[in-house]
Amino acid sequence: MGGVGEPDWEPGQRGAPLPTLRWEQVRRHNLPGDKWLVIERRVYDISRWAQRHPGGSRLIGHHGAEDATTQLIEDFRALRQAVEDMKLFEAKPAFFGLLLGHILAMEVLAWLMIYMLGPGWVPSTLAALILAISQAQSWCLQHDLGHTSIFRNSRWNHLAQQFVMGQLKGFSAHWWNFRHFQHHAKPNIFHKDPDVTVAPVFLLGESSVEYGKKKRRYLPYNHQHLYFFLIGPPLLTLVNFEVENLAYMLVCMQWMDLLWAASFYARFLLSYIPFYGIPGALLLFVAVRVLESHWFVWITQMNHIPREIGHEKHRDWASSQLAATCNVEPSLFIDWFSGHLNFQIEHHLFPTMPRHNYRRVAPLVKALCAKHGLSYEVKPFLTALVDIIRSLKKSGNVWLEAYLHQ
Repeated sequence: MGGVGEPDWEPGQRGAPLPTLRWEQVRRHNLPGDKWLVIERRVYDISRWAQRHPGGSRLIGHHGAEDATTQLIEDFRALRQAVEDMKLFEAKPAFFGLLLGHILAMEVLAWLMIYMLGPGWVPSTLAALILAISQAQSWCLQHDLGHTSIFRNSRWNHLAQQFVMGQLKGFSAHWWNFRHFQHHAKPNIFHKDPDVTVAPVFLLGESSVEYGKKKRRYLPYNHQHLYFFLIGPPLLTLVNFEVENLAYMLVCMQWMDLLWAASFYARFLLSYIPFYGIPGALLLFVAVRVLESHWFVWITQMNHIPREIGHEKHRDWASSQLAATCNVEPSLFIDWFSGHLNFQIEHHLFPTMPRHNYRRVAPLVKALCAKHGLSYEVKPFLTALVDIIRSLKKSGNVWLEAYLHQ
């Protein structure tokens, strides 16, 4: 986009000759109600259309006044075409049927354990572990449905996601999609990816220097790798997600999601109050949520927190996905336990691909990255977990150094 001067032209004028615009001119149109977008080096006025965007105006607004083209090089376009020819976007019904079946089986097994063995400490502990695993696997299944990677008809995916997220988990599918789609659009970008916009509780990436220079000390950030164990994994789903989810359903008036969530709590309490009473049933619920929360934090963040985190760099789409993700070495157990999120690179490059095909596309993605000098990092599972703590400690030390000396 070159050109000199400000053309007397509006994007909405039909029949007018198309001028050449500078990026400086385009970037002026990044205001509420005034959004321009560049796709394939053509400028579009999306000010009105943004409200009708399937992901919501907030999601498309993250790309305002920038080039939102996939900008995938010809090799990546060819790779995607090859993947389509290999039918890797086609789901196996039996695979996902077994996933749902084993989730329901675990729910029944936990209840039968208490019914037959009584509400003692040992049966209750085992039941809580089984329910936590069921909840973790439900996260994975609803994630697949949210990405429309199971059914060909997107409506069936959305309806099934409402059931899994609502009846099996007690959360809103719309709330999850609202925050998760932003994560995929701009992974590890402050104020655009909700997963890393966690200041002032934790400082990640570039926020460490910023807080240090501005002498902000709301918490002892040089020890955040320690208090992470107290307020990170234990409380994310139990406190943060529960509050955020309820607020979203009420503010956005998602009454159907609210009914689905209520059906989960009704089922859970009616199932366990006869054995524990109300206080005991609530305690079991808290125990399951805390265990589930540990799984969620470690599994979802091992691929992202150790990677580059900061402000918008305006990279092309493929490079931004690769800069924010890494993989974890696969195995049958890790694939199942993580819901195939150990193939995070493939998931971010092909978000609608059924996860059982990540193994098949991984060598092709790795070869493409090697050819073009792009990062394709794969690490052992335990190393990936430890890297979360290392990253938090490093960010805390960077903050302290900037706080004391800059």
